[in-house]
Amino acid sequence: MTACTPAPADVAQIETHVRARLGGRLRDFRFLPHENGVVLQGNAPTYYAKQLAQHAVMEVSPHRILANEIVVW
Repeated sequence: MTACTPAPADVAQIETHVRARLGGRLRDFRFLPHENGVVLQGNAPTYYAKQLAQHAVMEVSPHRILANEIVVW
């Protein structure tokens, strides 16, 4: 894993990948770069969808996930 901050193009590509993988089960998803990793934010209808989003990020991003702040509603 790397501690460097992802480039804006990488952020957009990762957000698109996660949205495509979850097929509308995730609202307002954001992949927020921080100095030592990334934070996931958004809204999901189930904890399963929240977990799927995290795993979708892990598939395509070498950056450490500092927090999964996706809210289950």
